[in-house]
Amino acid sequence: MLTIYIDGDAFVNMLKPIVLKQIEKLKIPTVVVANKRINIGKSQYVSYVIVKAGADEADNEIVTMLKEGDLVITADIPLADRVITKGAHAIDHRGEFYTPENIKQYLAMRNLMESIREMGETTKGPKAFTNKDAEMFANSFNMFLQKYKPKTTS
Repeated sequence: MLTIYIDGDAFVNMLKPIVLKQIEKLKIPTVVVANKRINIGKSQYVSYVIVKAGADEADNEIVTMLKEGDLVITADIPLADRVITKGAHAIDHRGEFYTPENIKQYLAMRNLMESIREMGETTKGPKAFTNKDAEMFANSFNMFLQKYKPKTTS
């Protein structure tokens, strides 16, 4: 059975109702992992794991819990790489799926930009999150979930 993991520390508020609606509709167990309480809404299918503050604590917890085929919602590219390595799926907040085919390119660009910043250069951060981004996420998320069929009890 599919479980959704949400990297809660940077989860965009606009996405909370989109994700919650599908969790409820499809009865998908979902775990929000963060270093503080992040509320995505009330649901019997959502649980929360609060980790100690520190670099990669939430990431490590997600990777420990997830299994092959699960879905992780994250904008953290190194986490996405670890998720893919375990045979799970990763989607970012703008609806882009990280895949075995594209993750190394994302990592290389991230590392390049980090190196540039470390040399003292000022770089632009990510562009502001828009309604269009939320729509793109919803479309990608829903297309992924169409493949998911919850177990029905007879």
